[in-house]
Amino acid sequence: MIAAAVAGCGGHETASESTATTRAERTCVAGSTRPVGNVRRSYAAVVQERAEAFQQPSSARLASFGRENVNGVPTVFAVLAKRVDGACVAQWYRVQLPLKPNGIVGWVRASDVELAPVTTRLEVDLSERRVTLFDRGRRVLSATAAIGSPQTPTPTGSFYVNQRLVPEDTSGPFGPGAIGISAFSDVLTGWTQGGPIAIHGTNRPDLLGQAVSNGCIRVRNDLLRRLFDRTRAGTPVTVHA
Repeated sequence: MIAAAVAGCGGHETASESTATTRAERTCVAGSTRPVGNVRRSYAAVVQERAEAFQQPSSARLASFGRENVNGVPTVFAVLAKRVDGACVAQWYRVQLPLKPNGIVGWVRASDVELAPVTTRLEVDLSERRVTLFDRGRRVLSATAAIGSPQTPTPTGSFYVNQRLVPEDTSGPFGPGAIGISAFSDVLTGWTQGGPIAIHGTNRPDLLGQAVSNGCIRVRNDLLRRLFDRTRAGTPVTVHA
């Protein structure tokens, strides 16, 4: 079992993002939706006390979230868009949720979260069996990876880092740490917490470059430490074949 370690999300901004952005937008159509972030900078929404996710603003409720998740780390969503008032102040955020089915999105009230800017993103290339870290659009690290076996494949899609965890035994199968992402195995549905997927270290470096895992992505321990240090909660993660 992995023990949780609270991982910071970087410097927080207000729920309306930055004053520079607000000044640039000046006026908005109340109720309009605008995208948030780009390839060089994205945003994490950090739950302050409690947040409810809805299918649409003030519509059917999808789920409720506390300040911390089941592993005792801050609850974080990836921000995709915002719904604003006439003064361009965000009232709602459209966010990706750490729930099944993979890639599920919902809306949370802007007043329930605080935004944290994220400049990193991760790409997992299953065919090349490689993990690449980008910062501000520039590639800064690339590592050979072990991926899911044909029986327990690594799910593909667009996800985000929702937690960073430190195992009780850093010499074990997870190595020195695990970067949890908002994806779940499509096969191991009966596993603890629904079969969450992570990028983690390994005590079997001889298996790197092979399709042998239960769906997680394994990298060399020294490279995992570098990824762990640079990859904050909210980092977008793309996994493709």
